[in-house]
Order: sequence, then C-alpha cells, then structure tokens
Amino acid sequence: MIETAKKTEQCVLVGLVTRNQDRKQTNEYLDELEFLAETARAQCMARFLQALDHPDPRTFVGSGKLQEIKNYVQEHKPELVIFDDELSPAQQRNLERSFNEKDTERPTVKILDRNSLILDIFASRARTAHARRQVELAQYEYMLPRLTRMWTHLEKQRGGIGMRGPGEQEIETDRRIVRDRIAFLKEELRQIDKQKRTQRGNRGAMVRVALVGYTNAGKSTLMNVLSKSDVFAENKLFATLDTTVRKVVLHDIPFLLADTVGFIRKLPHQLIESFKSTLDETLEADLLIHLADISHPSFEEHVQVVNDTLEEIGCSGKPVILVFNKIDAYRPVEKDPDDLAPAGKEHMTLEDWRNTWMSRIAGADVVFISAVQKTGLPELRDLLYKKVREIHKVRYPNTRYDAGEIQ
Repeated sequence: MIETAKKTEQCVLVGLVTRNQDRKQTNEYLDELEFLAETARAQCMARFLQALDHPDPRTFVGSGKLQEIKNYVQEHKPELVIFDDELSPAQQRNLERSFNEKDTERPTVKILDRNSLILDIFASRARTAHARRQVELAQYEYMLPRLTRMWTHLEKQRGGIGMRGPGEQEIETDRRIVRDRIAFLKEELRQIDKQKRTQRGNRGAMVRVALVGYTNAGKSTLMNVLSKSDVFAENKLFATLDTTVRKVVLHDIPFLLADTVGFIRKLPHQLIESFKSTLDETLEADLLIHLADISHPSFEEHVQVVNDTLEEIGCSGKPVILVFNKIDAYRPVEKDPDDLAPAGKEHMTLEDWRNTWMSRIAGADVVFISAVQKTGLPELRDLLYKKVREIHKVRYPNTRYDAGEIQ
C-alpha cells in the first residue's frame, strides 16, 4: 500500500441539483465532500453546481458547464476535479480526455468521484493487515472496469490523492491478473475471517455491545470514555477502520464493547462488501449503541443512512440505544422576531428535539450526551447497565447481582 501523500493538492468540486436533490441538499453534500477532500489532504478552490434532471451519460454535467469548469481549471491549475456522485467508466474516460491535452503521457488533471475519494481515504487510514487487505480488494473491484490510467508506468510516476493504487507492477494492467489478485485477496480475507471467528468464539458468551454511527459522530471518543482506554480518535472522517474491542465492567457486569467503522452517505458498495467481516462484530452484537452527531445540520439523514446500512448488512431488529452526541456543540438558529413564517428545525432547542420523534422511536431508548464534556454520561451508563443486565440475566439465569451503585 502506497503511503499517504504529504503534499496538499488543490481541487474543485462538482455537484448536481436534480429533481430528487434540491440546491440546499446538494450544498450539504458538497460540504461533506469538501470534508472528505480535506481528510485526504486536498484544499477546495471552487464549487460548481448545475441543475439537471439526471447526470449527462457522457460527461456527468452538460457541455456548457463542462466548458466553464475547464476554463477555471486552465486558469487556476488545480490537480483534482472531484464529482459528488459515482462516475461510470465511460464518463470518467470522457472527462479525462476533455480535461487533459491529447498526446500527453501524464494527465495534468485527475478526475475523481466520491467513491474513489473515499477509497483513497480508506487506503491511507488502513493500519492492520486485515484492513489493508479489505481496502485493497475494494480498490481492485472498483478499478477493474476503469483500467485506463491506473496501472501502467503512471502508477510509479505519480502520487497524490486518487493514485494510491493497490499495486505497482506493470503486469497488473492485464485484467486477468487483476481478477486473479481479487480471488487471492478474497481467499486471504476468508482465512482472516476464520481466525477472527475463532477469536470471537474464545470470548465465551459475554454480552456484546457495538458502537455504530455515521463517520465522525464521536464513537471512538465515547469508546475511550466508557472503556477507559486510548482508542485513536480524531476530528476527521474515517479515523477508525479496524474494529476495536474492549472489556468493560459496569457495576457488577462485564461485557465487550466494540468500536466499528463509521458509515457515510453514498458509501461505495465495494467497501460494504469488503468490510462485512469487520462488521461481524455488529452482526454478532447483542445490543447496539447508535451514536449520532446532533450538532450536524443533517443529523436526521445521518441516522437514516446508518439504519439503512444496518438493514443492508442484515443487522436490523437488534435492541438499540440511540445516543445523540455533541450537545455541547449544538446551536439553534435564533429566529428573527419580524419573521412571521413558522419556526423551522434549525430554530429548535435541545428540549424541543427531546419532545419530537426522538422520544417515540420504536425499539430504541434515547439519550443526549457530550462525550467530550462527559455530560449525560451517568444517564447513558445507567441505561446501558440496565440493558446489558437484562441480556445477562437471560444468559446466566442463576447469577446473583450486587445492589451497589454503577461504577
């Protein structure tokens, strides 16, 4: 795996306003795309929006908008043009031809989509052999239909975002070799999964709790607080790729707490498939702690994205504690007294939110906390202890419990 590029690259972002995605939502998606770019060490120079019913099948955007972007690129010389949706192989090839001069051996501008940017971040964040193999497999499966510039001598000559290819040998330009590599990686991951299943089996019948949530919701920070450990936590997307498991004791009951990889909108399907073994900790959990960043304007959509992903991997129906984190950073927008329009969600206080759908979620208990400020943690610990104890009593019916306070 090639090391993370140290050089900061310049980029422009491109998004579409469609019938299913209004301008406000598109700008929110581009905000997240910019955060992804910053995580990959790229600096955004400009954004381009176009209103279309659907992406142009040839170049994603229309010819007029494409020329506008090209003019900006020629004048300001960014290294990257990043599109907020997945580009088809044909769209990517057409865009590369359009942005780069003919008969040049080295393209001057790299064309990325949201998926390839996320894959690049995963490649730079993977630390263990297991995570590296999972990311490598996802990269190969994503790049297989796009073998145009990724594999030849350009791989050795160029670095930076979007060029962290999983291999460096020129022979890997051959599709058959790439498919063989995919088969090899899948077999390696099967063996690693077998070892991990054995490890999980050796833990006995302890109650298992898994932290799930949108990326950068604060899962690792909460993990550190609850388990009194030192799991890596950072204010960046996908700070955690490898599942971390810690033994936690609340009062008189021990249980296992797992911190898992975060989810995100438009998560590449290849990553979901590759990381299913990592998500086994979630599948085998007895209880889920679903963490959401309530200070984010789109936290409701984030909650839905996580729920949809859990359903996709077959993890719906488990008992859930829904934890709204970062209440210390939540700031309602003050409503103008002269504004006669009804108050919107952005004007709601935390107390207002507590009295909405949050208190009536089927199958989930709701807690408001700040993991950093440690606000609301006693309530969370009490609820967590209650839930774990219920599971523990079923599993160990003859166990006697102390009546002391929760540690």
